[in-house]
Amino acid sequence: MIKNGTRLQSQVCDTQVIVVRSADSLDDLRAGGAPMVPVGSDAAADLTLDPALADGTLMGKRYVDDAGAEVLVTKAGQGTLSIGATPLSIKEAKPLPASD
Repeated sequence: MIKNGTRLQSQVCDTQVIVVRSADSLDDLRAGGAPMVPVGSDAAADLTLDPALADGTLMGKRYVDDAGAEVLVTKAGQGTLSIGATPLSIKEAKPLPASD
């Protein structure tokens, strides 16, 4: 299982993330359709960006899945973050309480 604080990079675009909250689902974390690898690892030469998963990531945004996993994008890229073929969603900010 991938641990909290693990830094991962895409093999097909510039996306890099850090794991904020781990879950078993992160074992199949992908960017642009290709499995993510630890930062500094060599990318497989035969992988290409999947056009169906090329919506991109946003720097500084947190992405979550239904299992409770959460990753923070530290470098934006063209690939969509996904667990298998299921795209992750951007974590919405919690509204602040009204101060009257």
